[in-house]
Amino acid sequence: MQLNAPLGSLVLAALALPGVAHAESAPEQGLVGLRFLNYQDSQPGWKRITVNSPSFLLVTPLGTGWGLEATATVDHVSGATPRYHSNVSGASTMDDERKAGDVKVTRYFQRASLSLGGAYSTEHDYLSRAFSLAGTWSSDDNNTTWNAGFGHAGDKIDPTDGGYDGNVADERKRTNDFIVGVTQAVTGDDLVQANLTHSRSTGYLDDPYKALDRRPSERRQTALLLRWNHHFAGDGSTLRSSYRAYNDSWQVKASTLQLEWVKPVGGGVSLTPLLRYYTQSAASFYADPVYDTTLGEPFPVGWDANATHSLDQRLSAFGAFTLGLKLQWAVDALWTVDLKGEAYQQRGEWRAGGEGSKGLEPFKARMLQVGISRKF
Repeated sequence: MQLNAPLGSLVLAALALPGVAHAESAPEQGLVGLRFLNYQDSQPGWKRITVNSPSFLLVTPLGTGWGLEATATVDHVSGATPRYHSNVSGASTMDDERKAGDVKVTRYFQRASLSLGGAYSTEHDYLSRAFSLAGTWSSDDNNTTWNAGFGHAGDKIDPTDGGYDGNVADERKRTNDFIVGVTQAVTGDDLVQANLTHSRSTGYLDDPYKALDRRPSERRQTALLLRWNHHFAGDGSTLRSSYRAYNDSWQVKASTLQLEWVKPVGGGVSLTPLLRYYTQSAASFYADPVYDTTLGEPFPVGWDANATHSLDQRLSAFGAFTLGLKLQWAVDALWTVDLKGEAYQQRGEWRAGGEGSKGLEPFKARMLQVGISRKF
C-alpha cells in the first residue's frame, strides 16, 4: 500500500531546497549519515499505522566542480487504515516494506549549478520511477539566486487482491512537476525566498483500498512558498518562518504557516522548536459521513455510481497543528548527532476560513527521528 507521497512530489520537494544567498559551490568534504525514523498515527481507541524507517545519506565531491548526493531508505509499514471516513470496522490492514533510493549529480560553475537526479521506489503493490533536472544561477554580487527545475514520475499501481472492489490491476499514473524561484539576501542577517510550483498528475488517481473511491483522472496543483530567515547576531539564534498557499483542480485550498527558532545553547548543541499550522478545504467530490437510509453505510446520501466521489478523510476540510523539537550536537569538527520529535493533531473544527468537515474522529500522529553523520 502506498503510504508516502508520490515520487513526483518528492522530486518537487527536493527541487524546493531551502535557499542560499548564492549559487552552491561544490562540496569540499564528503558526508555520510544514518537516520532512523519511527512514526505512529492514531484516532481515539485505535492505533492505526506504524512506520519504522532507517535511511542512509551520502554527499561527496566528484573531482573539481562536481558533486554527488544519494539516499537510500527502507520503510516498514504495518497497521490498518479506515476503508471510509474514520470508520474502524472493516479497516484495511497492511504489513508492507517500501524500498526507495535517489541520486543527484551536480555540476558547479562560478555562479551557477546544474543538477540531474533520479529516484526509484518499490513496494509489493506500487512502483515509481522519477527523474529531475534543476538549475541555479546568481547575480554578480551573489546576493540574488534564481532557481528553476522540472521533475517527472511514472507510477505503476497493482493493489493486493484488486483493492477494495477486487478489479484494480496494472494501473498507471504520471506526474510532471515544475518550480521557479528566487532567493534574496536582503541584509547580512535576513534571507528571503519565493518558490512557485506547479504539478500535473494524470491517470489512476484513486485510492484502491478505500471504499467507493472514484476520483478525477487529472489533478493540477499550484503552490506558492514564501520563506524569511532572520539571524540574531546577539545570541546567534535564527528565526525561520514560512508561509505556503496551495490550491488544486479538485477545489482543495490550503495554507501552511510554520515557525522554527534555531537556538545555540553552548557546547556545540542547538535546540530548534517548531510550530506549524495547516488548514484545507474539502475536495469538491468529498462526501461527509451522512449515509443513505436505504443503501446504508458506506453509501452517502445522493449516491451516484457514475459520479466522482471519495470518503477519504485526507480530502475532508480540517485544520491541524504540529509541535516539534530538534536537538543537534556537533560533537567535533567531523561528527554530528541529532534527535527530532514532532506531534501532529487534526480536527475538522480547527479549519480556518470556513466550516470543517463533521462526523470524523480526531486524527493524531507522532514522529521520532535520530540521526548521526560524519564528514570525511
